[in-house]
Amino acid sequence: MIKPDGVSGNYTEEIKMIIVDSGFSIVNERLTQLDKETASAFYEEHSSRSFFPDLVSYMTSGPVLAMVLEKRDAVSDWRGLIGPTDAQKAKISHPHSSLSCSYSIRALCGKDSQRNCVHGSDSTSSAEREIKFFFEDVVSDDIASHQHDEL
Repeated sequence: MIKPDGVSGNYTEEIKMIIVDSGFSIVNERLTQLDKETASAFYEEHSSRSFFPDLVSYMTSGPVLAMVLEKRDAVSDWRGLIGPTDAQKAKISHPHSSLSCSYSIRALCGKDSQRNCVHGSDSTSSAEREIKFFFEDVVSDDIASHQHDEL
């Protein structure tokens, strides 16, 4: 998902080019504006953390672009491509992604650990849940049988 700072900062097309150049297919995408309830539900696992209210406020500050990406080992490759959660650390420790891109996405366009431009599923099960969250009509039982991962 491209977060509000990525969409409002005009990074969407550049990020999509990096995604495709890194061997992913963009199977589906949806530009949407999250409200407080939807953002809270999406990040429910963080609801007890001190940063949760700020995260929800940030995620409702502008539109997000949710995407379904397809590629073998999609989750791990996407995590490598986006870099560390903290964009400031990414600029120092991961200026180049693990997939031959000039920069990790967060090093390229992120600002800090919250305004880091993109979200990445941390596991296949998280990816399945997150795809269902935004693309209920797209997800089927076939995900588990594909010879690739989706996120």
